[in-house]
Amino acid sequence: MRRISSSVLLRTLSAARGGVVSFSVPNRFLQVALYGSSAGGARAHRRSWFFGPFTGASLGVAGALATAVATTSAYQEVFAKEPPPPEALPNDVVLYQYEACPFCNKVKAYLDYYDIPYKVVEVNPLSKKEIKWSQYKKVPILMVDGEQLNDSSAIIDILGEKIMSKEKAGEDDEETKWRRWVDNHLVHVLSPNIYRNTSEALESFDYITSNGNFSFTEKITVKYAGAAAMYFVSKNLKKKYNITDERAALYEAAETWVDALNGREFLGGSKPNLADLAVFGVLRPIRYLMAGKDMVEHTRIGDWYSRMESVVGESARVKA
Repeated sequence: MRRISSSVLLRTLSAARGGVVSFSVPNRFLQVALYGSSAGGARAHRRSWFFGPFTGASLGVAGALATAVATTSAYQEVFAKEPPPPEALPNDVVLYQYEACPFCNKVKAYLDYYDIPYKVVEVNPLSKKEIKWSQYKKVPILMVDGEQLNDSSAIIDILGEKIMSKEKAGEDDEETKWRRWVDNHLVHVLSPNIYRNTSEALESFDYITSNGNFSFTEKITVKYAGAAAMYFVSKNLKKKYNITDERAALYEAAETWVDALNGREFLGGSKPNLADLAVFGVLRPIRYLMAGKDMVEHTRIGDWYSRMESVVGESARVKA
């Protein structure tokens, strides 16, 4: 059974209650600390609620929980996944990735939404020994029944044609426009935000080293040296992409996306399209970092993100 969406539960309960650094860090690591290529299970919040010892309050809470379950069930029926026909599923799908890479997370969002089972090989960004066999040295790399697919957007297009029997949208199509926006703009706003000060840089590298493929010694070295290095690198990224205030740029990007929805549940209408999955995928690694929390608190993107969490649902990842 899927978890109850926290936003649905909290709204229902609320109603029941009345309403140039000197660290030795390889350049290639700096390039892939967050991003897997140069182009194309969230942790739940816990909130405590105080309920009085009175029977009426207890019944109200019980009723609210029952309503939340029923509401969530209906919510998930409306926003259901779109699995491909069983005969169209590939036999073996392996994703070579960095856990924190937004482009890798784009691919995972697609695989999860369409319930395409896949194995994961976590690549060490320092040695890249896991992909020494490949001439293409960036991630994500997706192996589908022995065929190598490279570059997140190309991977998704090929999977759509081969597995989902969906033709690629035209260059002037709304979906295509916003997929390009993700690759050419949104991802470039993320790094200056998650490394904008020393505490956030350490928070980000704690996530990266905890989820990445590093030895114990590498974890310690990379966490502190990498965080310090990327703090300074992020300042150069701000200049490169003409970002004055990184948080303002992040909030503006979030609001731009919500405006694009134009009142729809998803850009795709009643169901997510590839642009929805792309935005959700690249935001997923930062959602519960300080930058992501601030973004949800100060913009209107939270409701859409919660809907995406619900519809994408549990990971389709299988153990290797």
